[in-house]
Amino acid sequence: MSIRDNLIAVERRIVGACARAGRKSEEITLVAVSKTFPASVVEEAIAAGATEVGENRVQEARDKQPLVRGRARWHLIGHLQSNKARDAVRLFDVIQTIDSVGLAEKVARAAEAAGKVQEVLLEVNIGNESQKSGAAPAEVDALAKSVRAFGALQLRGLMAIPPAEEVRRWFGELRAMRDATGLRELSMGMTDDFEVAVEEGATIVRVGRAIFGERG
Repeated sequence: MSIRDNLIAVERRIVGACARAGRKSEEITLVAVSKTFPASVVEEAIAAGATEVGENRVQEARDKQPLVRGRARWHLIGHLQSNKARDAVRLFDVIQTIDSVGLAEKVARAAEAAGKVQEVLLEVNIGNESQKSGAAPAEVDALAKSVRAFGALQLRGLMAIPPAEEVRRWFGELRAMRDATGLRELSMGMTDDFEVAVEEGATIVRVGRAIFGERG
């Protein structure tokens, strides 16, 4: 199947998940995750209708973006090192992986210097897994208050990669956490579980393999 066919299939699955949950598909933003794929493939996805593109690494986006002629909003969905904050602000419309006040401050300074209000999400380590980035669930309220105080940041919501087991439970917990903070966006769900995520309240899903195929 082509990228166009894959994109249509994913969108149809989102529509189906919304129907099961009594939601409107217009509520869902599909981010096509193009990590490790070349710029030509990103262009193909944009030509097929993708409007949001996700990358895991700042350097990969920096190398790829000049070669992509189609227009899309770019999301950073991988861990951000604070020394790359300036590049991240320049390259990405949305940074989904703010996980500390220190990192938020670095991004805010870079955004202010660039004359930009940077959209951000807080990454939550919802399962408290040692191998994953993200703020601990108990820290989210305080982190959200701190991030909201930075005038150069616009805090939009929460993001997480939950444990592989019992994903519906974790998605539900993240939704409750989002609701408690009064935020709108909820970025959760990937190729293997985005339909469950939509059923549990996701507003952003990050899908790579189901659109672009297996990575080499």
